[in-house]
Formats: sequence, structure tokens, C-alpha cells
Amino acid sequence: MKTKEILKIQDLHVSTNDKDILKGLNLSINRGEIHAIMGKNGSGKSTLAKVISGHPSYQINKGDIFFKDTNITHEEPENRSHKGIFLAFQYPVEVHGVSNIDFLRLAYNCKQKYLNNKEIDPLSFFELINNHIKNIDIDPSFLNRYLNEGFSGGEKKKNEILQMSLLKSELCILDEIDSGLDVDALKNISKNIKNFMDKNNSILLITHYQKLIDYIKPDYIHIMDQGEIVKTGTAELAQNIDKYGYDHISSKM
Repeated sequence: MKTKEILKIQDLHVSTNDKDILKGLNLSINRGEIHAIMGKNGSGKSTLAKVISGHPSYQINKGDIFFKDTNITHEEPENRSHKGIFLAFQYPVEVHGVSNIDFLRLAYNCKQKYLNNKEIDPLSFFELINNHIKNIDIDPSFLNRYLNEGFSGGEKKKNEILQMSLLKSELCILDEIDSGLDVDALKNISKNIKNFMDKNNSILLITHYQKLIDYIKPDYIHIMDQGEIVKTGTAELAQNIDKYGYDHISSKM
């Protein structure tokens, strides 16, 4: 039976280059929930995303990260991914010479191998991926282009959504998925994120912008400041930030 709580972070202290960034952070996310983290630049939001996914540049000095009741505090990044954690990058890298479909098939088969499932051949994968791109409204020619090379901001973000859908990720961390998107692209990405959600997975959004909150309507909004979550609320909290700014919110804490 799947546990309700998918992510639990306890008293997390993290540093990089001898600089403390996260300073006793606590967070709990259940299956079927969408959480959003907001805060000023430098508050530690992107650091948190990278630490959950296992980025090697960060030193965990104290605390624990549990994913599906398993302590993954010192787990390798690829194992976290295979277990069901996905990080969508704010600025996905371009990879010349590697087609999108080859990259996606390799990622899919790596997870299949980890789960002791049969890897699938290129033809079978083509059928599988085509079903996914129809749901996300992506042109099939997109698959044969080099990974993210020459992609618009919206196409890069769609590709991230395609990856998390293909891999059936259970905890998806979207680090400023709205960055660089126009209004139409933001609406499209928001629709795909909501379509991806079900009772078995969860999403952690990191954003500065009210528009994404309005479109997706997270269950919880968390405000980060100086490496800690200092306030948690509903969509109304995000509206107050949009209206009055973080300083006003901080003064009410």
C-alpha cells in the first residue's frame, strides 16, 4: 500500500562553498497535493529543489530527506530519479547531436532497467512516446530535433513536462517552469501540469509569479526567507504577496 506522505524534510541544513543556505528547513508533502514555494531571490528556493534531487554541489550538514518513507538524504541523483523524483530545470540545457527521441528512450529504458522491467525497442518506444506527445499537444517533428537546441522557451518547458509524464514521476519539482514564457505558453504549460496530476503523485512548484499560482491553484503556498520556510498558507497568501510584497508578509510573521 502506498503511503500518503511522499516527501518529508526534517531540520535540513545545507551549505555550498562554506556558505550556509538552508537553515533548519521542514516540509511535508502528501500524494495528490500541489505545493508552491515563493520567496525573494537568494532565499534558498532553487537550492532546496537541487538538494531534493541530489545535486552534488551542496553539502547536507544536518537533517534528513525522506521519500516514500525511505531516507534518501545521501542517495545518488540517478537513484532518486529512478525512485520517482523529477526536477524540471529553469534553463534546460541544449545538447547538440542527440535527438530528443533518443534522449527520451534512453531515460525511459534506464528507469525500466532499474525497476527490473524489460527495456523497449525503438519502434515500440515510438508508439509509446507518440501517445504522450498527443496529450501534451507537441508536434511529432519535435522528437527528431536535437535536445532543446533552438527550442523556444515554451518548447523547452513542454519537453520537461513530456519527460516527467513519460517517466511517471511521483514527485515533480518544477523550478520556475514559468520563466521566459508568454501568457499563451504559460496557460498551456499550466494545463499540462494539471492534467498530469492525480492522487498518486505530487508537484512542488518554485515560482515568483502570481499568474502561475492563479492557473494551477496549489493546495499550499510556502514562503521561504533566509533558508527556512517561514509561513504557509493558501492561494490568498500568494495574492497578498503580489499586492503588498514580501516585506509586508514578513512583517506579519
